[in-house]
Amino acid sequence: MSALLETIARLRREVCDLHAELTRYQLVVWTAGNVSARVPGHELMVIKPSGVSYDDLTPELMVVTDLYGTPVNAPASGADGGVAEWANPGLSPSSDTAAHGYVYRNMPDVGGVVHTHSTYATAWAARGEAIPCVLTMMGDEFGGPIPVGPFALIGDDSIGIGIVETLRSSNSPAVLMQNHGPFTIGKDARSAVKAAVMCEEVARTVHVSRQLGEPIPIDPAKIESLYDRYQNVYGR
Repeated sequence: MSALLETIARLRREVCDLHAELTRYQLVVWTAGNVSARVPGHELMVIKPSGVSYDDLTPELMVVTDLYGTPVNAPASGADGGVAEWANPGLSPSSDTAAHGYVYRNMPDVGGVVHTHSTYATAWAARGEAIPCVLTMMGDEFGGPIPVGPFALIGDDSIGIGIVETLRSSNSPAVLMQNHGPFTIGKDARSAVKAAVMCEEVARTVHVSRQLGEPIPIDPAKIESLYDRYQNVYGR
């Protein structure tokens, strides 16, 4: 039990800290947006509480749920005295929890999920338009265009289903859910936050490029080469 408690405590700190990156990069306003992390080896995740200001977030306010979004507390035995580290704060998990949980249940390699309403990426989502791969950075990070997922109402698995169905056939760790905004995934929560930051950056750059003229597409074979090098060679 102590190892699990330590993992939960670590992920609560990490997920809390990563929400500060969303405000730092101006990807969210007010209480919108959320970061979650899978608890490795367990059918659990850690996610932002609903309706709490970013300035007020603390690790202890991060909610632990199962992968269906039901809050879960530590077993009451607590012989090691650490149960309080896993006690949920009595707050509801994010309204996007069902979508995050569906992704974790159906994409076992995903360890982190992020949702933002970042301005430029959401503007592409409002048009229902994929962001074309016209930058080498996009080839590196996304391995092609950033795709659009279907329109879906919040509150159940519908958004999660759209995310999974769209990203299963794409190299991209980001999807623009139509009329809603971007969701990103990663091997862990930090990777998913990086994808959210990069998604907004390329959404803005490609938008600006289109104001000047038609961007030049990159040959698919070159995109594949860029992606392979960045994912398997760069930084190693």
